Amino acid sequence: MSNKRIIYKKNDGSVGVIVPITESGFTVEQIAKKDVPTGVKYKIVDVSEISSDRTFRDAWTIDDAELTDGVGD
Repeated sequence: MSNKRIIYKKNDGSVGVIVPITESGFTVEQIAKKDVPTGVKYKIVDVSEISSDRTFRDAWTIDDAELTDGVGD
């Protein structure tokens, strides 16, 4: 499993987190393009940047300006 996570803003404003499985043969970048919804910006971050406290997970937010690594296909 990768030590990277793909984050993006969902329609309701919350943060979506994708855990890429690089053993699938795809790179993290390829997984992001494929799995992030079409037209939605994303960022690839280190797992350490994601809070391990899931108590308020639905309240996580991110500024659009931080989503700079690509756009879902």
